[in-house]
Amino acid sequence: MRLYLAPLEGITGWIFRSAVHECFGGFDKYFVPFIRPNQMGHFSAREKKDILPEHNKGMYTVPQILTNRPEDFIRTAYKLSEYGYQEINLNLGCPSRTVVTKGRGAGFLADPDRLDAFLYEVFEKCGIRISVKTRLGMDDPEEFYHLLEIYNKYRMEELIIHPRVQKDFYKNTPNMKLFMEALAKSSNPVCYNGDIFTVEDYIRFTQIHPEVECVMTGRGVLADPALARKIRGGAGADAGELRRFHDLLYAGYCREMSGDRTILFKMKELWTYLAPVFTNYKKYVKKIKKAEKCAVYEKIIDELFENEEISVS
Repeated sequence: MRLYLAPLEGITGWIFRSAVHECFGGFDKYFVPFIRPNQMGHFSAREKKDILPEHNKGMYTVPQILTNRPEDFIRTAYKLSEYGYQEINLNLGCPSRTVVTKGRGAGFLADPDRLDAFLYEVFEKCGIRISVKTRLGMDDPEEFYHLLEIYNKYRMEELIIHPRVQKDFYKNTPNMKLFMEALAKSSNPVCYNGDIFTVEDYIRFTQIHPEVECVMTGRGVLADPALARKIRGGAGADAGELRRFHDLLYAGYCREMSGDRTILFKMKELWTYLAPVFTNYKKYVKKIKKAEKCAVYEKIIDELFENEEISVS
């Protein structure tokens, strides 16, 4: 089974990916949160740091592009190839309203004819391997039958399917019936993405669907950064590993960001997912939420690791 780390905007940037890889590993591919091509044709400071080879050492990293303009995709793909990337991913899955209203991400699925023309031009002119991450459609899962016909016209590196429609966001149950139909009918290799949060989720999924050869997970890794290692039969994270993981993240954000508020925003976001692995975590979460200075935050974290144990292995 191949395991991929999903691209989560604002979360799984290079600092997070590097910390997961260095401390726990287990992933075959690490996907970079989407790049938005701009009119100037340049990468933003954040995007450039995310794709620099020295920030992705030892990882098979795949940048993702968010656009509905073929010329923007092609130009950006070639710029990425100059950094050594051999595979690019097209985002057709982001359900965010700010993205969808501009006809990008999952919003592009509402115009299948334009999407088909986009893919034709991209695959005709772009010599780099292309994978696609998609949802089933905008409103109705039945939309995916036509979308799959379009996808089957093109030779993709793989088709990563999150079997929800845009209006589901991350609610409701993934439509496994349609996913399995896609697996059987797709002319391209297929990867499953959706609701693999724990080892138990993974085991249950693979027992029911043993023919699936590739799984992508994202939110599960936020709560358990050792998830991929555990899926492969390795040990869960111990307190020392989690402390090292935390310290790598924190040090990285302190280097790259300015101002206690900005740094603490990133760390508070992490603890909304990670805190439940500790015993008696709720009182620490309250303190972390109230912290306004890094010095105060550091003392809280020292107390947490000194006084509490890992409750989830």
